[in-house]
Amino acid sequence: MNTKPIRDWKKVYKSDLSYIVYELKDLTKTPAMVILEGDLGAGKTSFVQAFTGDAETLSPTYSILSESKTLLHADLYRIEKNEEILQLELPIYLEGKQYFFVEWGLKFSRRLLREIPETFSVYLLEIKVNSGGSDHPEGPSRNFFLSSLHDD
Repeated sequence: MNTKPIRDWKKVYKSDLSYIVYELKDLTKTPAMVILEGDLGAGKTSFVQAFTGDAETLSPTYSILSESKTLLHADLYRIEKNEEILQLELPIYLEGKQYFFVEWGLKFSRRLLREIPETFSVYLLEIKVNSGGSDHPEGPSRNFFLSSLHDD
């Protein structure tokens, strides 16, 4: 998979996420699949919560998929094999959705590309926790890197 950088944001705190959401919506073409990558606790689910405006949005770690009217959120942390992606029946869930957020999806990106409709644009949003910053009320900041993702 190849990436083409689009935008990066430095020193982002949780209270800044609404600005990133606003810009991401402007920078992406819908319908869109956004693969969220980052270490455990980097803020992947927090970003989706900010995107939906619903702090109650939970990581779908145990159910794997969680959906709303225009958004599907997947957490593939427990998925081990490409074949398990097929069993999720993603095309059914993606009908009418504008965004598909996938946590831990980069290693399955080729399989995901075969499962999503061709109309979907594909992006990678990497989240990296900065060291230090423990004196800030929100803890350490994060850096966000948005790229388009394509298979050549």
